Amino acid sequence: MSRRRPRPRDPDRLRGRDAAASASPTAASPEAAVPGAPARVLPNPDRPGAWLVRIGTTDQSHVDPDHPTVLEFDYLQRIAEAVDAYAPAGERIRIVHIGGAGMSLARYVAATRPTSAQIVLEPDADLTQEVRDKAPLPRHSGIKVRPVDGRTGIAAIPTDHADIVVLDAFAGARVPAELTTLEFLADVRRVLAPGGLFLANVTDSGAMDWARRVAAGVRSTWAHAAISAEPSTWRGRRFGNVILYGSARPLPTQALAREAAGAVFAYRFLDEEALAAWCAGARPFTDADAEASPTPPEMFLGH
Repeated sequence: MSRRRPRPRDPDRLRGRDAAASASPTAASPEAAVPGAPARVLPNPDRPGAWLVRIGTTDQSHVDPDHPTVLEFDYLQRIAEAVDAYAPAGERIRIVHIGGAGMSLARYVAATRPTSAQIVLEPDADLTQEVRDKAPLPRHSGIKVRPVDGRTGIAAIPTDHADIVVLDAFAGARVPAELTTLEFLADVRRVLAPGGLFLANVTDSGAMDWARRVAAGVRSTWAHAAISAEPSTWRGRRFGNVILYGSARPLPTQALAREAAGAVFAYRFLDEEALAAWCAGARPFTDADAEASPTPPEMFLGH
């Protein structure tokens, strides 16, 4: 269950970590729409000019075309902080987004790094068209949307193409099983340039046994890995977002941890030895035994 903050006084000045926040349903970009529940792009009643991407009864994405640096969901703020730590503002990067929805992060990158080349893998072409109609992408944004699923899309991208790959894709409210395996992660590593950064948003709760297996796969694929989540999620008290980080080069986890600790909804990091201890005994998923992420409790689906 990701958190969303209210409108700041100066929306161009901050991403939202210094403003008061309020709870919202779990945030996740849809890899595919919920059967029988077409995606809708609806006006945000709390912010004129902004939009919510809603799949069924869950708000999946928030878009403010006039203020693309305002990221409403806390997990997306953490991912943006990692992007900022990897590449200073204004520096051109090549980034692949697995999962599109409202393309909030892609818009953020386009605003902060205007010449960047971006590929968005979003199989729901109807959703993409509705987003384009109601919240158009800026001209010359560098954002190219391919109407394919994540596994197919990554397989088609050349080796060493991307500086950053972001996985934020859900089938309904669950991370697709095929996007969690060692085979898929190896293909992501192929697509990343040397020293490139992999970021993933997944969800879990309780003992987080499923997230442990995904984290074990990230540790097996990259020399350096980390994970972050809210303290209540770590303690098993709350279904929530879990952010995974992987790279061949050392991760700036101390700097990211300090920034996340100052957020309205703080995240706690584990890396290196602490992450190894947390993953101890967890077996990475493979194509032979992969599982989709746990279904959120009904209260988070708005039922």
